[in-house]
Amino acid sequence: MIELLRKRRSIRNYLATPVDQESQEILIEALLRSPTSRNNKPWHFVVVDDQTLLEKLSLAKQSGSAFLRHAPLGIVICADSTKSDVWVEDCSIAAILVQSVAQSLGLGSCWIQIRKRPHNREQTAEEYIRELLDLPETIKVASIIAIGHPAETHLPIAANELNYTNVTRNRWNSR
Repeated sequence: MIELLRKRRSIRNYLATPVDQESQEILIEALLRSPTSRNNKPWHFVVVDDQTLLEKLSLAKQSGSAFLRHAPLGIVICADSTKSDVWVEDCSIAAILVQSVAQSLGLGSCWIQIRKRPHNREQTAEEYIRELLDLPETIKVASIIAIGHPAETHLPIAANELNYTNVTRNRWNSR
């Protein structure tokens, strides 16, 4: 697992090659195996491989989502907010797990923040997606994960470039 994390980078450029059905099923299984607080499983995942819909989803916010237009697969990570008060955390765990599994399959991915982001002056990105996907009002959208075969490569971040000043042991002032 640590090797996957060392190599994982955000990928925003994808080949036109579709993500095969077997890989999609593995990604879905990873999402459904994601741990949740008190095993409430408030999350819901909308797997999108329709290019027209991906293009519309790529317009969800003013910046940082346009690359979804060229991804062959997008997974909208959402949750029923009435099932859990920590649905955001549960969705975040699922999002990173599916990205790790995508990496293990040789796929690239990139996380797109939706929650608390504007679509335009009148509407949030979440409201835009809720209308686009016909989501019920209790379903909240946390993020979208773009997934595909990478059309770009990034070198792993070297260990000596990691910010170890963000780590303390036992107490805050133990630096």
